[in-house]
This record gives sequence, C-alpha cells and structure tokens, in this order.
Amino acid sequence: MKPVIVVHGGAGRIFKEREQGCRTGVVRAALQGYSVLKQGGSALDAVEEAVRSMEDDPHFNAGCGSVLNEKGEVEMDAIIMDGKNLASGAVSAVKCIANPIKLARLVMEKTKHMLLTDHGAHLFAQAMGVPETPGEKLITQRSLERWKKNLEPDSNPEEFQKDLGTVGAVAIDSEGNVACATSTGGLSNKLIGRVGDTACIGSGGYADNCSGATSTTGHGESIMKVVLARLILYHMEQGMSPEMAADTALDYMKTRVGGLGGVIVVSNSGEWAARFSTKQMSWATVKDGELHYGIYAGERHTKSVDEALASGSEGF
Repeated sequence: MKPVIVVHGGAGRIFKEREQGCRTGVVRAALQGYSVLKQGGSALDAVEEAVRSMEDDPHFNAGCGSVLNEKGEVEMDAIIMDGKNLASGAVSAVKCIANPIKLARLVMEKTKHMLLTDHGAHLFAQAMGVPETPGEKLITQRSLERWKKNLEPDSNPEEFQKDLGTVGAVAIDSEGNVACATSTGGLSNKLIGRVGDTACIGSGGYADNCSGATSTTGHGESIMKVVLARLILYHMEQGMSPEMAADTALDYMKTRVGGLGGVIVVSNSGEWAARFSTKQMSWATVKDGELHYGIYAGERHTKSVDEALASGSEGF
C-alpha cells in the first residue's frame, strides 16, 4: 500500500493576512507526517506528528495559538484513533500542556480509558512526566485581542467563531492501517468546561481499517448532533467515494442543523478528499510523492515533494 496523509488547519473564514501562514503550516505538517510514513512509520505516528506540528504553530487554534475561554484561559481538546483495532485516546478541557495530541496518545496506550478530562487529565499528564507549559505561554496576542473584543457589550462572538482553525490529520500507512488525529482550542469566549466535537469519538474523528479515517472541523455542537466523522465512514461503507461521502454528510449537517464545517478523509484503498461547506479550509495532502494543497473551494496547487522540500516555507 502506498502511504497517504491528509491534514487540515480548520474550516471557517481565514483572514487575508493569515492565509500565507495557514498554507505554509498545513504544508509543513503534511510533509512531516509523510516523512514518517516514507520511513516505514505507522499511520498513528504520522497523524500525531502532523498534528503536533500544527499545535506548535501559532496560526492555528490548537496548542499554542488556542482561543481563550470566558475567563481568558486556554482549554484544549484532542483525540487520536487507530483504525487497526479501534483503539482511541482523547483529552478535554486540558490546560498548561503544549501538545494535547501527545497526551491523547498516552491515554490510548497507557490507560484502560478513552477520555480523560480537566483535572484528571492534568494529574495523568504529571504522572506520565509530560512537561507543564505555563498557560500564558500558549496565549498569542491574536487570541488575547479577540477575547477582549468579545467581552465588549456590543460584540458579536459569532462573527469571530467563523475563523476557527481546529487542526487534524488522517493517514494510511504501507501496511494498510489508517489513523486520525484532531486537536483544538475550541470556541472563543466559551463557557469554562465546554467540550466540543473534537474529543468525542465519531464526531471529531474516526478511523476504521474496514472503511477509512476522517477528521472534522467547524461548528462543534453541529458536528456532534450528526456524529459527522462516523457518518462519513458510514456513507463510504455504503459504497460512496470519500469525496461524495464527505459532501453528502456536510450537506446533511447544513440542512438538518444549520451547521457548517469541513472534513478530510482517506479510504482504506488510499483515496482521499478534503471538503468543506465554509468559505475556506486550509488543507494539504501527500500521495505518490506529490503534494497538493489549498484554502479556497476549487483551489488546488500541486508540487512534487522534492520541489516542496527544496523551496522551503517561502514557496506556498
């Protein structure tokens, strides 16, 4: 099986001044994940690496760069899933760690549980020796400004929620195993303790070698109502292509609950899709040594991986 990786940097509205950074960020993540696969690494390792790269990138609403809750704190959710045996690990409402996706992987591999939250997740992180990152280190100027703006009496937080930036990755490795990973800071000015779709298996992501893997982004509550990730794989089990399954599920979410979002999908035969009902979604994929990436509907740039690696971050 030829390995494939697809990543997204969130569906919504991407402001002009952030387009370049988002494009570069998803391309970097896809290339890093693909490098793991090319060296014979697992789909699980590849999606974790791709998501970690975007958590460390302040352009995205995950890890460093996460939006702030009503109290001005960062609370993050993440999930990872292995399509081989349906093992999964997730964390929700976690604070003061740089890479929630790594903690989700530890939940999957070092506990009998699938989801740890808030204080319990914090205690587990300490027990696992995960270094603590001071909360303020995860806060960017942009997140702080947005939080303050949303506190103004005549503000419209909904307007700012359109620029969400959850991150995710799906992959298939040379052995035919699929995996997904998703990570987010959630909604700006959300209630303390709010958990969205990301940490919920079947909503924020799902992976099953019998069909494929998907990672979602968009309005979390809407995604949860339709269990979007699992819905897409259900359509694929009925014979739809990844692209058609994604479009059908996104259309259902829009008509049934008025929710917008985006998804990335890889099938167990290595077909892929990156689809969205929002204005934009930054995405990138690598397959057969070729890199594809875009932000707008219908936009798709193609470069060879060698050319992309040679041109560095300036070329996108």
